[in-house]
Parts: sequence; C-alpha cells; structure tokens
Amino acid sequence: MSKFEFKPKLFLDLRGYNKEKLTADIMAGLIVGIVALPLAIAFGIASGVTPEKGIITAIIAGLAVSLFGGSRVQIGGPTGAFIVIIYGIIQQYGEAGLLVATVMAGVFLILLGVFHLGTIIKYIPYPIVVGFTSGIAVTIFTTQIKDLFGLTIDNVPADFIEKWIVYIRHFGSLDVWSTVVGIVSVALSPKLTHKIPGSLIAIIVMTVGVYLLKQYGIATQVETIGDRFMIKAELPGMNVPELNWESIKQLMAPAITIAILGAIESLLSATVADGVIGDHHDSNQELVGQGIANILSPIFGGIPATGAIARTMTNINNGGRTPVAGI
Repeated sequence: MSKFEFKPKLFLDLRGYNKEKLTADIMAGLIVGIVALPLAIAFGIASGVTPEKGIITAIIAGLAVSLFGGSRVQIGGPTGAFIVIIYGIIQQYGEAGLLVATVMAGVFLILLGVFHLGTIIKYIPYPIVVGFTSGIAVTIFTTQIKDLFGLTIDNVPADFIEKWIVYIRHFGSLDVWSTVVGIVSVALSPKLTHKIPGSLIAIIVMTVGVYLLKQYGIATQVETIGDRFMIKAELPGMNVPELNWESIKQLMAPAITIAILGAIESLLSATVADGVIGDHHDSNQELVGQGIANILSPIFGGIPATGAIARTMTNINNGGRTPVAGI
C-alpha cells in the first residue's frame, strides 16, 4: 500500500487561480450560503438540538471540508441522513455523548483516509445506499407531520407505527394556515430556474407571505423559528468534549455508525459531482477532510456533518469550480 499524502484540492487549485475564478466562486458561495442557512436550522431542529447548532455545523464543518477535502466542489454540513441517528444518540447518551461520538467518528474517518479505505467504501452496492436513504426519507417525513399540519399533540411517540396512530387520532386538530403554508412551500421547492434553487424561492415567498398574513391578523397561529427557539447572536466558544475510556467504549458503536454513514454519503456526493463537472476527486483525502470537519464541529458546539449532495449541486449549477466557493 502506498503512503498517504496530504494533498487537499484547495492547495492544487490555488495554483493559477485568477479573478474570473474568484468572481464565479464568490457568486456560487453566496447562493449556497443562503440556501444552507435555513437547511442547517431545519436539520438542527429535526435532530433534536437547537437551531444554532445546525448553523455552527454548516459554518465550521463546511469550512473544514472545503479547506482539507479531496473534491473541488463538495459542500459539507448537516444533512438529513444523520437526523435519525443523531436523535437516537441524544435520547440515549445526551448531547454530551453526541459530541464525544462525533469526535470519535472524525478520528475514524481520518484513519479510513490515511489507510486508503476510501476506494473500498465506493464498492458498497448502490441499492443498499438507495434503500437506506429512502428509509431515512420516510422517517424524516414522519417526524414532520405534526408541524406540517399544525396538529395539537403534547407528546409524539418515538416509535414509527405509534407516531402514525397518534397523528390519525389528532388529525381533527389540524390548523388550516399551517397546512397551507407547508404544502405551498413544498410545491415551490422543486427547481424552477437553472440558477436559483426552488427551496430559496419557497423560503423567501412564504416568509414574506406569512409576515403579511400575521400583520393583518389572518394567520397569527403560524409559528416561526423565533417563536419556538432563541438563536443566540454570538460566535460559539471552544469546548473540548471530555474523553475517558468508559465513554469511549460506550460510544464506540454510535461513532462507527456516524463515520461509515458520513463516508458513504460524502463519497457518493463527490462521485456525483465528478460526473457533472468532469473531474475526479481524491476519495482518501476527502475522508480526511470529513474527519477533520467532524472533529472541529463538536468542539464549537456543532453536530455530525458530511458532504451534502443538494448543496454541492447548487454550488456547481451556480458556477463554483474550486473549494474557494465552499469556503
């Protein structure tokens, strides 16, 4: 086995970097940043943590992935695939346990890259990944039903079947305006133009719409992020999770789960991006970059992160061609 060489794509792309590339990267980065902000908040809330933890993850992990990764266009941050896993870890081990597991996962990802295991992970059968991702999509959809329809439910069960039983029993408490806002947002989310993501259009249109409806006293019951959460307007401080042998043994399985899922999703995203821009990413360097991202993210209060295919494609579609766009 050949020796691993630390060669982030950024270092290679800075050679011959010019004003035209910088302009394109700035525009792409601006659009991706706008799209990533509400997504980071949503993934944070759905994972069972506060909105700012999602934002912190998008900033810290996204920066690390672009600085140290092996793909020119990969955008890192919190993703839907991790929601179920993060929520489960928090329920069992608390947020402190999640931070330790994420740091451990980061170390595992770096080791996977250093020992050239990135190429092996790419041979996992694609139907397995599709099935797994589809299962996660169904689970995420299920967790959002209460808020989508504005149902009045005090405690939603954790079990999948029990959730739906409770939803059906309480469907009479449906709030019409919450339902309209949710369904119209979904309808606007598919890509309407080549340059501007549909999700961005949906966020802007529906935010303005709800604001006006509230101003005229029509839809006062529709909750906003600010109604439910307090987002601190300050930069996070560093907080190194306490590691001891007992917690390491206890959190070994969750850490491995985060690492393997992160590796698969990141390399899948990078491979798809390669096909679009006609490039070839360095899978082992990408795993090292993802590992560094998952070590830094929890130290600043974030959650697990990986390559995000939707944000990566948004980056590509808006002209991003070097890691500077992600930075």
